[in-house]
Amino acid sequence: AYGISILTTFIGTISGLMLTAMLGYTLSRNELPGRKIINFLVFFTLLFNGGMVPTYLLYVNTLHVKNTIFALLLPNNILVNGFNVLLVRTYFNNNTPKELIESAMVDGAKEFRIFFSIIMPISKPILATVGLLIGIGYWNDWYNSMLFINSDHLYSLQYQLYKLLNDAKVLRQLASE
Repeated sequence: AYGISILTTFIGTISGLMLTAMLGYTLSRNELPGRKIINFLVFFTLLFNGGMVPTYLLYVNTLHVKNTIFALLLPNNILVNGFNVLLVRTYFNNNTPKELIESAMVDGAKEFRIFFSIIMPISKPILATVGLLIGIGYWNDWYNSMLFINSDHLYSLQYQLYKLLNDAKVLRQLASE
């Protein structure tokens, strides 16, 4: 259980941070066609979700992640959360000088080079903040194990503790009867 929790936290935090930073940087660029629509769709996910049953059916029947490690990595907006994307986008809009990006383009740098060589190194504060939020989200997640995992060797530590507490609660209730 420790290994599963550490593995999902590490992989999920790194991949979630990269996806969030790339989407946030893309949405911070004024040249992006349809930027306002995409920003609205990201914000819309903060207000509404599809519900538990359609989400479960999507992950189990369409993506086939039941009883895999991906069941602990993908669901429940931990990987790419709209709030984190808007946080990163706002940081990029306010704290990255547009002149720096323009000078890199004049020097012949493409978007990936600009992002990884210029933007990422000067964005350490927001990357640390969002990385911490994503990491805590993965470390504390027990719900995905409850929904999508049936085999004991894939349970996370948090779900094992949840089961232990519930079993102790049931034993206390049986003993008091």
